Amino acid sequence: MHLQASLYEGLVSSSAFSRMSDIESGCKVEEYHQQQAPEAPTLATQEVLPRFIFSSSPVVYFETYGCQMNVNDTEIAWSILQKGGYLRTPELSEADVVLLVTCSVREKAEQTIWNRLKQLTALKKKRLKANAQLKIGILGCMAERLKTELLDKEKLVDVVAGPDAYRDLPRLLTLAHGGQRASNVLLSLEETYADVMPVHSSGHSAFVSIMRGCDNMCSFCVVPFTRGRERSRPVSSILEEVRMLSDQGVKEVTLLGQNVNSYRDISESQFTTSEISSHLSRGFSTVYRAKQGGLRFTELLDRVSLIDPNMRIRFTSPHPKDFPDEVLQLIQERTNICKQIHLPAQSGSSRVLQTMRRGYTREAYLELVENIRKIVPGVSLSSDFITGFCGETEDDHRQTLSLLRQVGYNIGFLFAYSMRKKTHAYHRLQDNVPPEVKQKRLEELISVFREEAAKVNSTLIGSTQLVLVEGESKRSSQELCGRNDGNLKVIFPRKDLPLQPADTSAVPVKDGDYVLVKITAANSQSLRGQAISHTSLSDSKKAEELPNEQAAAC
Repeated sequence: MHLQASLYEGLVSSSAFSRMSDIESGCKVEEYHQQQAPEAPTLATQEVLPRFIFSSSPVVYFETYGCQMNVNDTEIAWSILQKGGYLRTPELSEADVVLLVTCSVREKAEQTIWNRLKQLTALKKKRLKANAQLKIGILGCMAERLKTELLDKEKLVDVVAGPDAYRDLPRLLTLAHGGQRASNVLLSLEETYADVMPVHSSGHSAFVSIMRGCDNMCSFCVVPFTRGRERSRPVSSILEEVRMLSDQGVKEVTLLGQNVNSYRDISESQFTTSEISSHLSRGFSTVYRAKQGGLRFTELLDRVSLIDPNMRIRFTSPHPKDFPDEVLQLIQERTNICKQIHLPAQSGSSRVLQTMRRGYTREAYLELVENIRKIVPGVSLSSDFITGFCGETEDDHRQTLSLLRQVGYNIGFLFAYSMRKKTHAYHRLQDNVPPEVKQKRLEELISVFREEAAKVNSTLIGSTQLVLVEGESKRSSQELCGRNDGNLKVIFPRKDLPLQPADTSAVPVKDGDYVLVKITAANSQSLRGQAISHTSLSDSKKAEELPNEQAAAC
């Protein structure tokens, strides 16, 4: 169920929409996979009074916390408000409405929001003294989970809107401007925002939501209770958005869902009459009955990949149970579907996995890893792990460490367990691993992960990688950075490059360009190399003809 960044506790302001998959926090396992979001500005550094925009339209400022889905939710909410006559500002000081798109997956994520609300409330009081209003709204998962506390107990906000209530935002804000507190946190069995075209604002990469909610009911997870049951967006709507993004010059699209590879479109009669049932990975099970009919993830991925051969396609976050061979074969066949798979393990202990209600054993997970690597040679694997879950013993922990060593992931998202209300664990289990033990085990997981990731990444030294350029390196204006097919950060010196390896003339490298980079060094965090030439995704197969090419190259 987890999105790659679903345990993130950071912030992306409306003026800093970097790729959310690059922003991981908690225990910052893979700093190489981070493009840190700016810290929330303190009120001492902000103007108390707004620099008024010369318009009668209300002005909204967004702050987005959490996973990639929340970035997409922000784009949906802004699309709705834009049609409702709102303007958007990247500056808090110019806004008369502040909307925080929130995360509830971990306690620390919620605490970040509470702290921010106190800051904003102080600003709101200063505005009132100057006869200038500021309305504060909470959107997303925290809104659904803590409506009563937010509106009635703490009285810090004016508007509360759950993940399925963004269409109601104009009405809720109208009520707020009239002096009322307003909320809508009803969860829907149907809402996918299929007819709302998100306002994309994040450069050459974009997120496209294909489904919402989750039916897996893992015992640790609050998502089914904050985002509701699974429902899939019609395939026609998804394809329309991807075509639009292609026309805008977007070079990479990530398909999003809490359980993205369980996608099942039943919007058309020819889909619902299908007798095909869910095809699970071997050795995996679910807490729900097999679902009949519908257009499945393999068919959607196939259609999306055919829209633009020069657009990379990624997807997150999948559940290991939904990787039948036909999905893996399609990933291997299509050059523009990235050979990178997120495979959340959560634990290496079969006993803990059963307590988590994950629907598989350690052995079944390892068999799936073996099958993936057989069908998709050179695939890059990433994973989620939770340490210190209810009843986890030292032996369970050692089994998780051994799984990390046995699989060898390129990228990892490791966190100490944080119990959430409403979950199965909250009602049935005891959070009985002491905090200091959780922290110690987490540090051990991080150490082993980094050790193994360094080994895995070092196998790419000497290979030529296809890199989508994201911009200037954080540490030097003389270096550029981007990501390879496996989603690893690649850093290389800034210089003009030929359009083809054999050309003598050179042109500058811009954000959104594809370049070939010969890898010269690697660690657990990133790759380094020397750029060779410009290229395109459809021409990248030519890289295989270069010397020292390895099987793991793009």
